[in-house]
Amino acid sequence: MIAWRLERYEELGSTSDFCIERAKAGEPEGLAVFADQQSAGRGSRGRPWRSPPGNVALSVLLRPQISTSQSSMFPLLAGIAVTDAINAALPSGPTPMLKWPNDVLLNSEKCAGLLIDATLAHNLIEWLVIGIGINVTYAPQLPGRATTCLAAQGAEITAIAVSEAILDQLSTWLGIFNDFGPTRIIPAWLSRAHSLGTLLEVKSPEKNAAGTFAGLTPTGELLLKVENRIETYRTGEILIGVRT
Repeated sequence: MIAWRLERYEELGSTSDFCIERAKAGEPEGLAVFADQQSAGRGSRGRPWRSPPGNVALSVLLRPQISTSQSSMFPLLAGIAVTDAINAALPSGPTPMLKWPNDVLLNSEKCAGLLIDATLAHNLIEWLVIGIGINVTYAPQLPGRATTCLAAQGAEITAIAVSEAILDQLSTWLGIFNDFGPTRIIPAWLSRAHSLGTLLEVKSPEKNAAGTFAGLTPTGELLLKVENRIETYRTGEILIGVRT
């Protein structure tokens, strides 16, 4: 179990950038940084992530010392931890759903996102920072995306309490990953995600494609069934429910 060292700040530019600087300075793993407000939060693909007071802005520092080939497990593992923490905060609300690679949805609306930063050395992960943003009391508007917050779904919980629950879940799932590797992470993620056969559109740097969700590879890449073939994606933006 990781003994998290949770530091809380009134405002930071970015909790992940703060953790990265600490990692470069030699900070041991287990650092967890929470900010009541971020002024320069980062989302996926370079997008800004708005983080007003009352929402979760949390980043953690890990030094897993494992092969770079397993780095794709961490967005999945973190997604499981966040989903389980949100689910516990909504005992009678909607069930959170994971959307590959780094979103958590409630009633098909985005409520949380993940961001992974890492440095590699000699084919190993030297350090890794997981950034987690959750809409707890307020749902910032995103262009072309429906958003929601936990309060709108009936949750009565503070951002710091959600963050502490996430740290507990991260400890649990990091322990499972250390003991069993990806064999437990992949099925756990799939059980919390959109179902097999869900209509998807993938927008990746290489191309756009529409098809149906066919699962994940053993290393966490997306499998998309397009007509009579299976395509594999390492990264990309996913739209759910498109017509092929």
